[in-house]
Amino acid sequence: MAEIIGGLTSSHIPAVGNAYAKKMFDDPYWKPFFDGYPPVHGWLKEKKPDVAVVFYNDHGLNFFLDKMPTFSIGAAPSYENQDEGWGIPTIGSFEGHPELSWHIIEGVVGDGFDVCSCQEMAVDHGFTVPVQLFWGDRTENPIKTIPICINTVQHPLASPKRCFEFGKAIGRAISSFPGNEKVVILGTGGLSHQLDGTRAGFINKEFDLMCMDKIVDEPEELAKLSIHDLVREAGAQGAEFILWMAMRGALGDKVAEVHRNYHIPISNTAAGLMLLETRA
Repeated sequence: MAEIIGGLTSSHIPAVGNAYAKKMFDDPYWKPFFDGYPPVHGWLKEKKPDVAVVFYNDHGLNFFLDKMPTFSIGAAPSYENQDEGWGIPTIGSFEGHPELSWHIIEGVVGDGFDVCSCQEMAVDHGFTVPVQLFWGDRTENPIKTIPICINTVQHPLASPKRCFEFGKAIGRAISSFPGNEKVVILGTGGLSHQLDGTRAGFINKEFDLMCMDKIVDEPEELAKLSIHDLVREAGAQGAEFILWMAMRGALGDKVAEVHRNYHIPISNTAAGLMLLETRA
């Protein structure tokens, strides 16, 4: 059976793609951010996962305000980057895993989640930035990908608890797949940030660190939060934390924190990096 070996979290800010493309790894502004990633690169090189399931939010590329599904799962053989700029178009397409995608779709529908199945799906910086940060150009460490999009744009949004349970359903489906794939789960976005309005630039370090602490061993406590709680404590775009909750749900009951990095400011966003290993 397929095995989920761990979970990763990362910001997906488009400015990161620009900095990566320009190789600004030692730039004083960016260095504390990029310095967090080598330990994860070492772990990925050792573990060699076959598939990355990426929870992210679409930024108007596939869906817009007139049509915004809550949960969407890619089931395509490949995913083309069609982002808006910032150097990211230098990235090539991403290989999919249609067989596992359809197994996941059938599993979560059987668990009571109604999803949008996407046999064609373009990806933007919400997906491409984290995959590039972890796998680079993917030549030395090739990885198949499955994008899973959760609405964080058009209210009402799915609650942290609902996304946590959705992640659990994803995890059950993956674990029942009749293959030998090693799977890593990505939760992208955030942490606290607000890009507009009177609170533009808002960052809540204390809340961010609390979330990073509790998501390891007490995710059920975070599942008690509402979307309004997230917006109040983490900013309007801080609601992206529901993507982390879906990731954590997929990992199962017990995980061990292997690595973390937290850095502000990055383009008015608090950037949180975590590596969680699953435990039997």
